[in-house]
This record gives sequence, C-alpha cells and structure tokens, in this order.
Amino acid sequence: MQRLRIISGHLSPPGSSEHRRDPWRTECGAAGSSSPEDVVVVHGMRTAVGKAKRGAFKDTTPDELLSAVMTAVLTDVGLSPDKLGDICVGNVLQPGAGALMARVAHFLSGFPDTVPVYTVNRQCSSGLQALFNIAGAIRSRSFDLGLACGTESMSLRSIGDPGDLSSRLTDNDKARDCIIPMGITSENIAEKFGISREKQDAFALSSQQKAARAQSSGVFEQEIVPVITRFVDDEGKEREVTVAKDDGIRAGTTLAGLNKLRPAFKPDGSTTAGNSSQVSDGAAAVLIGRRSAVEALGLPVLGVLRASAVVGVPPDLMGIGPAFAIPAALKQAGLTVDDIDVFEINEAFASQALYCVETLGIPLEKVNPNGGAIALGHPLGCTGARQVVTLLNELRRRGRRAYGVVSMCIGTGMGAAAVFEYPGA
Repeated sequence: MQRLRIISGHLSPPGSSEHRRDPWRTECGAAGSSSPEDVVVVHGMRTAVGKAKRGAFKDTTPDELLSAVMTAVLTDVGLSPDKLGDICVGNVLQPGAGALMARVAHFLSGFPDTVPVYTVNRQCSSGLQALFNIAGAIRSRSFDLGLACGTESMSLRSIGDPGDLSSRLTDNDKARDCIIPMGITSENIAEKFGISREKQDAFALSSQQKAARAQSSGVFEQEIVPVITRFVDDEGKEREVTVAKDDGIRAGTTLAGLNKLRPAFKPDGSTTAGNSSQVSDGAAAVLIGRRSAVEALGLPVLGVLRASAVVGVPPDLMGIGPAFAIPAALKQAGLTVDDIDVFEINEAFASQALYCVETLGIPLEKVNPNGGAIALGHPLGCTGARQVVTLLNELRRRGRRAYGVVSMCIGTGMGAAAVFEYPGA
C-alpha cells in the first residue's frame, strides 16, 4: 500500500487534485484531528553547529555532542530516562554508523543500561529517519516514549572513504552513479534544469542573511543547548569553551563576494563553496511519544507528526529528492503546498534546493525563514533532527495552529519528508 502511495506521488503533478486528499488514510493521523494514538513531539534541542576542522567543535567527539542534547531534552521536561522505550540515533561517518558511540553517549548522559539504543544511517536524512523509526515503533505499540537523535563530527571523520564495494560496481550505471561526488550531482541538476549561477548565489545570500538576522535577534537561543567543551588553538594550547552559537553564519556575505568564488567541482561549473552547504559538527535530540502517554505524564505537545515519506530518485540527480518526497508526504496528510506555513528544506546545494522549490511552486518566503544549511551547516547525521527542532520552534513563535514540512535530498538518490502540525498556543 505504501508503495502505491509513493508511485501515485511520482505520477501526479505537484499541486494537482491528486495531492489534496489521500484515499488511503495515513497512519500518522488526519491533519487537524486529535487522537490518543497520535505520535507527538514533546520537546527538542540541538547544539550549535560548528564549522568542521576549524570551528568550535573541531576537538569535540560526537558522543559528547550527543550526550549534551540527550540530557538537555529530558532535563527540560523533567522526564526520567527510564521512561524511554528506545533511543535511535542518526549517524553517517562513525564506524558501524556510530553504534558504539551512541551507547557511550547514552551512559555519559546517565541513562540506565535497561534503556536500549541503536543507530541508523540513511545518509543526509539519518536524523529524520531516526524520528521515523521511533514513531513507527510507537504506532506499533512497542513502547510509548522514545528519543530520536542525530549527531555528526565531520571534523574527526572523513566523508571520502566509501568502504568496501564490489568490483562489479563499474558494470552497472546506477551503481556507478552512487559514488558520483555530491558536488557533481549539483552540477548535473544545474545543467539539466537550467539553474543559473546567479540564481544559486542569490539563494545562498538569502540563506546567510536570514540566518544572521535570526542569530542576532536571539531566535536560535531557545533551541540551542550550550555545550562546555575543550578547544585546541593553532598554537596547541587547550582551553575550555562554552559553545552556544552557530559559527558558520557569515553575516558579512555579499552577492559580489559570492560571485567571485570559483567553481568547486567543475572548472566551468556553477556550484561553489558559497552556494553549497557547509561541512559541520553538531547534534540534536527530539522526544516523541504517543499522545495518550504524553498527556498522562503531563508533558507538553510541541507538534504532531502527520505524515512521513521516503522516495527513490536517480543517483546522479540525488538533489531532486525533496521534489518527490514532499508531495508524497503531503498526500498522506491530505494537505497541499498552499496549506504549509514553513518548509525546512535542507540546502545541500543551492541548485537542488532551488529546483525543488520551483518545481513544487513553494513561495520562497516560506522556505527556511531562519536560513538553511548554506549558512548554518550540514552535520550529516544531525541535520534531519536539527530541522525538526528549528521548524517546530518557528511554528511555536507564530503562536497559532500551523503546518510545517521537513525535507532533504539523500546521497545515492533518495528524498525524505515529514509533515508536522503545531496545534497552537
């Protein structure tokens, strides 16, 4: 049945009547309704996002980042960790997708050994996939409360090693396309769909300006947990620092400055360091549960998960994933693009983000109102969870019932999306 939904989403043009109401009722619950079985978000927190290799978290291990957010989320709502049925952590670069790292973080947080934890790697959507996994277990009544997390240190682990692969990879076009550098997939989209360098740079500038405005006005303060960690300077001296601000935001960015940057992946290309996401370090955690259990414990409801979708797309055009995942998720929720107040779409590259926004007819003012990964950074396993935290805090600030979407493209050719409802103050 889910496969039929996805195929239908691929075949129906975005915005068509086919996307207005799902003939198969979503397991996440109908938008606007309220059920004791709803999967709801109780609370979420993130660390600041640091620039990899040279930022504030360059010497901080991913288990320490993860422990900071896991502890903060439960402390804020006064929940004992033994109430958790499971913990799922998104991670991409650590060995074994960070399975050992996650359990270490679990104990560093003071959680009891009776609470299980595991990791998931769906590349750029790993943090969101962790939430999908916990939500699915709640729906199947395996448990009532769980923690969905994501963490990544791109300072301490390289993205360049693909691991052991079959020599037959080169004999299959799609398999071979899975190892195309991400920057080249951005160039493929820009060339195939006519996304100009000028448009990409303008989009990147907007991301930086929105993020700088949000940071200077204190918008991010309510979602960031300060982390006390160690930092080794250029002279090799170690000192203790408290990190509470994203350090990749470049408030002084100008269009002229972006235009001067050289193409990063092809000599005649249009993808640059300035219109691509930043390599970063960070972590986020989201507490979710069954509505009935959450209300019985007197916990708040920050949002309701209304739909989720993951789709496949050609690996060499992996960035188009949100253009298919978003309609699939909206269809499940019985909503259209016009019903959504805020879209948090990961800015892996300006080229692919622009393609998805334009294809779906999303007004730019609804997209990443506080900036995206071009300004904030993209710690791979963390991003999906970070976007959920940022989205729901933005909807809450608006103070009324509203809907939001989190979406991203996924390396090797996929897209993921989730629809959330903020129930109102």
